[in-house]
Amino acid sequence: MIASVLIALVAVIHVYILVLEMFLWDTKTGRRAFNLSADFARDSRVLAANQGLYNGFLAAGLFWGLWLGDSGFQFKLFFLVCVLIAGLFGAVTASRKILYVQALPALLALIALWMGL
Repeated sequence: MIASVLIALVAVIHVYILVLEMFLWDTKTGRRAFNLSADFARDSRVLAANQGLYNGFLAAGLFWGLWLGDSGFQFKLFFLVCVLIAGLFGAVTASRKILYVQALPALLALIALWMGL
């Protein structure tokens, strides 16, 4: 139960990131979330939308694993590891904030999943 709640939380976070990157990137909300200048947000809008789509795929994989229940263990494991790796890479290359927003929730969900919680 705890693992499922944490996995759902990770998936919802990634849906929110999808919305920010695909639809709100060059708005005040998106610029504030990612600390972007208006010019940079405008110039990088297409790249951000592509990035948002990938976050949506991560969320979809996690929701699919949850929908499959116990038989979705491998899906949940795979997509959580993907989120964790992406979060670690993002924390090193883009912003330390990503470590707490993306990687830490994925790690906690992975631990709960592995322990059968």
